[in-house]
Amino acid sequence: MTQAAGALRSEKSHSDENFPVASFLIHPRHRAVILAFYRFARTADDVADHETATPDEKLRLLDGMEESLVRHGQVSPEAASLKAALAGHGLSAEHAIDLLEAFRRDVRKLRYANWDELMDYCRYSAMPVGRFVLDVHGEDRALWPYSDALCAALQVINHLQDCAKDYRTLNRVYLPLDLLGRFDIEPEALRAERASPALRGVIEELARRTDALLSHARPFAVAIADGRLGLEVAVIQKFAEDLNATLKKRDPLSQRVHHRKSEALGLAFGAAARFMASRAIRRKAPAALEP
Repeated sequence: MTQAAGALRSEKSHSDENFPVASFLIHPRHRAVILAFYRFARTADDVADHETATPDEKLRLLDGMEESLVRHGQVSPEAASLKAALAGHGLSAEHAIDLLEAFRRDVRKLRYANWDELMDYCRYSAMPVGRFVLDVHGEDRALWPYSDALCAALQVINHLQDCAKDYRTLNRVYLPLDLLGRFDIEPEALRAERASPALRGVIEELARRTDALLSHARPFAVAIADGRLGLEVAVIQKFAEDLNATLKKRDPLSQRVHHRKSEALGLAFGAAARFMASRAIRRKAPAALEP
């Protein structure tokens, strides 16, 4: 089973993701456990998304990963490695277990009826990532609602970017069926070379809903105690806002809806400057209130 899990791994690494993962901004003492979590998640994601493995095989592999994570199995080296890293930092496996629930849903569930169902999926597929990173840094769990909103937004953006690929290769549709129905189209519209006006309407509506998530998440970066993590979150927030705006203007079926490196660098510098200014103002604010 271990060899099978390895065989299902893609070549994708943390540096290939749309958003930063344990970048140089994160303190070195935190990077190893975050990367162990990423490798675990990447392996499980690749298992769930494999184009030729059967559903039963995928579920067996995901069950084996959980066995290695929470008990004494050695079925999955990625899970065993994460288990050791979590123990070294005094962290539980709760967030990794939540992720496995999302990947099992990816195997079993190919359609989402409405926005609420999609957000429930994000509760397991995206929100555990932000919660885990906050726990690694010892941040207050009162920040979870901000983190949850940002992580859900990132997930929806990824779904919109990859909507055609997900349908064509995996027959998986994250665009809510009730919204497709409102625009009088079927998932088959995702096979076209370019999006129809109706499909563009669906994508734009989902991008608008994602705007609301990003708006809720906006105070998150400055509220984080760890300045390095706060800076990374500020950069991620800016990337997400820019990509979401792009999805309102470009067609993910026929146009580029990802950042070039030069674009990402410019956005990162701008986000960093604004974050540092906001953090300086926040530090001075209590002093200004003193008599």
